[in-house]
Amino acid sequence: MSSPVSRAESATASTPHPADGGSRRRPAVRRAAALAGAAAASLACWAVAAPVAGIDLTAYKGGAVQPVGAGSVVFAALLAGSAAWLLMAVLERTVQRPRRIWTVAAVAVLVLSLAGPLVSAAGTASMLVLMGLHAVPAAVLIPVMGPTAAARR
Repeated sequence: MSSPVSRAESATASTPHPADGGSRRRPAVRRAAALAGAAAASLACWAVAAPVAGIDLTAYKGGAVQPVGAGSVVFAALLAGSAAWLLMAVLERTVQRPRRIWTVAAVAVLVLSLAGPLVSAAGTASMLVLMGLHAVPAAVLIPVMGPTAAARR
């Protein structure tokens, strides 16, 4: 027969933490949602800029002007999100406070990534939209994925 304390402890252990929306209980679900959200937000930004507003999204690559299409935008967001997830997993296994280190790294990568559109965009409007396409996935990934970090015990 179990005591009331052990029943209460077991109920608490299986209940998601309300303050973080259960992210401690199911970090993979929240991280996958962050990935999907980053890709969807990037695609929406691209759709408003390119087909709707008519901005010619192009960048110089290898000396030639290349169009930036929807597939490239989604692929880049998914790649960035997957790299963020991988880094989080490594940090969770190797450092005491992975969230802080991951957040600093994520912001640093965002800042460095903004150099790409600055030097390779084929026009001012294209440069501004491409910079936005770098910031939009970060705006989803950092606040959604960051709180899922589990401190090492």
